[in-house]
Amino acid sequence: MKDGELDSVDKQILYHLQRDARGVSSRDIGEELGLSPSTIRTRLNKLEASGIVRGYYIDIDYDLAGYPLYTKIICTAPVPKRDMLANRARDIHGVTAVREIMTGKRNIYVNAIGQSHDDLNRIAGEIDELGLDIVDEQLIRDEYVCPYHGFLEAEDVESADATTDVKSDDASEGR
Repeated sequence: MKDGELDSVDKQILYHLQRDARGVSSRDIGEELGLSPSTIRTRLNKLEASGIVRGYYIDIDYDLAGYPLYTKIICTAPVPKRDMLANRARDIHGVTAVREIMTGKRNIYVNAIGQSHDDLNRIAGEIDELGLDIVDEQLIRDEYVCPYHGFLEAEDVESADATTDVKSDDASEGR
């Protein structure tokens, strides 16, 4: 499997995994696509080995878990240090995801959770100590993710269940 060369079966497997990676089985996907579970498992193994499927992440409602504050801290990093600083920010207690942006001055986005404003202030202080310049902080109420419908053929999109959208505090960012 070459980079970016996914056929429609691979794309549909990805779509079904995005809908519910934990709750869907190879048998379920196979029934949906008219293929055997072993064919689905073989293709999934290839998707994992190629690095297209990088992992499976749990979607946690941090508010219900006792962390009611969720913030996105937008930073600027010097381009030569951007990768190193982004990786170091991941080690800060309370940080749940870091996104490295390739363009513009706002080139590092840090997601963090806390129980209090003191937690968020500590996290911001540690980010500042790393050498990241904080340019904005956003207190997030909620975020919603859904599977990418582009993995489906046009006729499959129409039949996709409208209830497949997943509420998440940031599952798409690995939280």
